[in-house]
Amino acid sequence: MRINPIKPEKLNAELRLVHDGIAALVGGSQRQVTMTDKDGALIGPFPPMLHYPQFGVPALTFIRSLDNHAKLDKKVREVAILTVGASFGARFELYAHEIMGAAFGLSLASIATLAAGGRPEGLSDQEAIAHDIARTLVRGHIVSDATYHYAIQILGRDEVAELYFLIGGYSLLAMILNGFDVLPPDNS
Repeated sequence: MRINPIKPEKLNAELRLVHDGIAALVGGSQRQVTMTDKDGALIGPFPPMLHYPQFGVPALTFIRSLDNHAKLDKKVREVAILTVGASFGARFELYAHEIMGAAFGLSLASIATLAAGGRPEGLSDQEAIAHDIARTLVRGHIVSDATYHYAIQILGRDEVAELYFLIGGYSLLAMILNGFDVLPPDNS
């Protein structure tokens, strides 16, 4: 890891509010995932965001908007996020979303296949199209017209837009995690 977590008491007042807001958010929505160290400092993508708040806070605002306005089914979202994480080899992203995928009902076999970069058998139509679109975009390709229209048919127009932004957001997180070589906590 190239950057260390910041103990909450060492943050200035403005960043302490950001830290505490993140801690409350992940403590609720992702309570199954270890997101703080023994000193209560945030881990994962959050240390870089707090060390470089001029970039990190706007990025965090964008990522939070993906949760605040989510319409996609949680399993569909996790399929897309795991596809992105596997494509980039983002270890912390995979760690966190393997846990969240299981919490939202993805089978362990599906999670393992997604984390290995594959396309699991038995995905729902919505989950399968989310995987196919995520895989297409992270490879730098354009989503075909047929895929786009099929996705709108089974997900809805707003949900397809949400999926694109979700893939972009988690690609950003994967790059931050990989750039700073952020590892999962020792207990994972």
